[in-house]
Amino acid sequence: MVTVKVAKRADSIEYAIRDVIDIAREAITNGKKIFPLNIGDPVAFDFPTPDHIKQALIEAIETNKNYYSPSEGIPELKQAIVEKEKKINNVNISKGNVIITSGVSEGIQMLLSSLIEEGDEILVPGPAYPPYISYSKFWNGKPITYETLEKEKWQPNPEDIRKKISEKTRAIVLINPNNPTGALTNKKIVKKILDIAGEHNLTVISDEIYDQIRYVEEFVSTSKLAKDVPVVGLNGFSKVYLMTGWRLGYVYFHDQNDELKNLKEAIEKETRIRICANTPVQMAGVAALNGPQNHVVDMVNKLKIRRDYSWKRLNEIDGISCTKPEGAFYVFPKIRDVGSKWKTDMDFVVELLLDTGVLLVHGSGFDPIYGSGHVRGIFLPPIETLEQVFNKVEQFMKKK
Repeated sequence: MVTVKVAKRADSIEYAIRDVIDIAREAITNGKKIFPLNIGDPVAFDFPTPDHIKQALIEAIETNKNYYSPSEGIPELKQAIVEKEKKINNVNISKGNVIITSGVSEGIQMLLSSLIEEGDEILVPGPAYPPYISYSKFWNGKPITYETLEKEKWQPNPEDIRKKISEKTRAIVLINPNNPTGALTNKKIVKKILDIAGEHNLTVISDEIYDQIRYVEEFVSTSKLAKDVPVVGLNGFSKVYLMTGWRLGYVYFHDQNDELKNLKEAIEKETRIRICANTPVQMAGVAALNGPQNHVVDMVNKLKIRRDYSWKRLNEIDGISCTKPEGAFYVFPKIRDVGSKWKTDMDFVVELLLDTGVLLVHGSGFDPIYGSGHVRGIFLPPIETLEQVFNKVEQFMKKK
């Protein structure tokens, strides 16, 4: 028998959001009804993909737009993205500085693989969307999480960022609105981060996939505030345009001094290896950006009601406290007795799942330092479902 040796970089990959599913499958086998609050997929609930986007995909397929497209993306979509960023975020970019990817996650993979040499460091918010940490490690880099302050609505701590910069630091990541906390980084803090990056000649990576899903008005795109600091923007269609399973995203380069030219060319080479993003889906992406936008307002209004309900219920449960999210569709509550009643937040997640069927994600999966002792959940389900969920969580906590 041949034993295949697996590369260490692949064997060590973690993705907390889906890693917990194996435990849920076991619970289902044992007859437990599961309430999946682990994956941020609005389309899995009552947020269907808008009809004009679906029709654009059908038309693209029926008119034989089924061929390989340019590796960096079709020109029509790149132009639509340029216009969207200008209209929505007041960011000026050129079509040549946009690259289309198969979802934001592929953009993260390509970006970090082009940026990181062995031993290089990337500053990532703690807590953060897991691929920033996992891909940094995968490419033999070192993700360094910087502090975000729970008591200040999870705002990044600029002084902690400054303190953690070293000669090995390659970039600072900002996720705004943040996944998993739902935090909206205010304009003052974004400016401070840009100033620090400028002082140290660093690139800022700004993930803004939830840019239009917010419940206050103070969001500002990092590139809008950047002057001579180079910014790599990441965005996509999964959340705002309800195209999660379609896998469509983009990377753009806001680079007034042409400092990101080599990085852009390296990523373009990576796009050639994977041939191209899905051509008919790119056609649908054009329709998403250029077509009716009514669903965005309707979605945010509906989510705001669910956010308010979830936040209120969580803070009414003894042993749980939760900061009010200002964007995205996540709650990131603190579980007070992790460390005593439950050894880890993962132990809490497993016990809650097996007892109630409520499936959350352990906070340490988003960062073992600043995410520890918390859990992430979604408030995408209808109020009736959320009521069942929080009733079960409340009963569970009362028994402990």
